[in-house]
Amino acid sequence: MNKILRYNQLFQLIVANLKEVVREPGVLFWGIVFPILMSLGLGIAFTRKADSVMKVVIIENNKLPDSSSKLKTFINSSTKKTDNNLFSRKVVVAEQKLGNTIFLFRVTNWQDAMVLLKKGITNIVIEEKNNNIEYHFDPMNPDAQLNYIKLSKILNNKKIIENKNNDNIKGLTVSGTRYIDFLIPGLIAMGIMMSCSWGISYSIIERRTKKLLRRMVATPMKKSHFLISLITVRTAMNLVESLVLFLFSYLVFNVTIQGSIPALFLVFFTGNIAFAGISVFISSRTSNTEIGNGLINAVVMPMMVLSGIFFSYHNFPDWSISFIQNLPLTMMADDIRNIFSQTTNYSEIIYHSFILTVTGITFFAAGLKLFKWY
Repeated sequence: MNKILRYNQLFQLIVANLKEVVREPGVLFWGIVFPILMSLGLGIAFTRKADSVMKVVIIENNKLPDSSSKLKTFINSSTKKTDNNLFSRKVVVAEQKLGNTIFLFRVTNWQDAMVLLKKGITNIVIEEKNNNIEYHFDPMNPDAQLNYIKLSKILNNKKIIENKNNDNIKGLTVSGTRYIDFLIPGLIAMGIMMSCSWGISYSIIERRTKKLLRRMVATPMKKSHFLISLITVRTAMNLVESLVLFLFSYLVFNVTIQGSIPALFLVFFTGNIAFAGISVFISSRTSNTEIGNGLINAVVMPMMVLSGIFFSYHNFPDWSISFIQNLPLTMMADDIRNIFSQTTNYSEIIYHSFILTVTGITFFAAGLKLFKWY
């Protein structure tokens, strides 16, 4: 009988918290409308300052001997070795007014080139075919267009381009290689982090500040039930928000999911577990909203900048990449992005899902232990 009452108590808490969230107009805007507006604006007219480092993938053509391959001759004679793990050769173009432009080159096959494109590590692929250089890139990507212009300039100076028309440009619009294909999974991951951080952490801190938790402690309610009800409601809201964003991107930009749908749900729920646990821990003791704002921002802002939401984190220095890849938001965004753009399945995301789950449970247990009602 007591067990039935406890389950009914948890159900009533979930319903009460759900009604509180749904009745707040700001939730609909920031959770559903704002991500759609952001994806629409960035997807249509995304522009940012060009990087000084431009990464180029060259398709290896083993059929051509080194002596007759213009690209191989260019790589061997005009480039220098680098310490970069992915891009082993470089060319530095000195520009007095605009600064130096560094081209990094990687020679590989088409399969690896597609992976690099879909991960946002590069945006242009070149291939030597029929005694001519072909450029493969997304024609709607302004960065790729700029890279093409600058790259063709240095290749022209080396006199390895003979075709003066545009028939050596090959529009690369394969699903998963566009910027919008890179952006949408990142926005979904960021939405989960922001929703949990502000929807759970700030909600608890605000209730503690307004003495509402002091009233709740007088009721026969378990701390775990109260926190689980908040997490359940927030996960349900995140699911709705993510589905709406995906449907919008599918209808407007034809963004598709090429990997395993069950694996995507696994990443989604383990990501929710991770950030829900972190959010409970952040809000376990403080009753000052200003301190709460600072703690939440201290967690979410670095990950929002570093974790490759709007641009690839491979643009950061090489020494920082291993640290960035171990951030919870990076793990979730990378796995969602891989499932969207590649045929990724359980075996490739299970490790990150395990880490996210352990992270969430650990922080939740610590937050539950430290939690105070007032």
